[in-house]
Amino acid sequence: MAVTGTIGRRGQMTVPRAVRRWLNVKEGDRVVFVRRGEEIVLQPLTSSLLEMRGSVPVSRAQDFSRIRRQVIRAHAKKVAEGEA
Repeated sequence: MAVTGTIGRRGQMTVPRAVRRWLNVKEGDRVVFVRRGEEIVLQPLTSSLLEMRGSVPVSRAQDFSRIRRQVIRAHAKKVAEGEA
């Protein structure tokens, strides 16, 4: 079953009721748009990164400032190359 929507003049769109029901989302819920090749997938965000803190075991202390700088650098490179 296909459901269509319309993009407004400011780039906003309303997620059709059927799609909100399929995804079990309501007003105020957060969603993410994921690019997969030529498709965009809409997924509900059910938890935040902070809520997942401590869920992955690590063998030693982590330097989050260094990790954050690496992620920012990698993202900036993707943006500059038109991939993000």
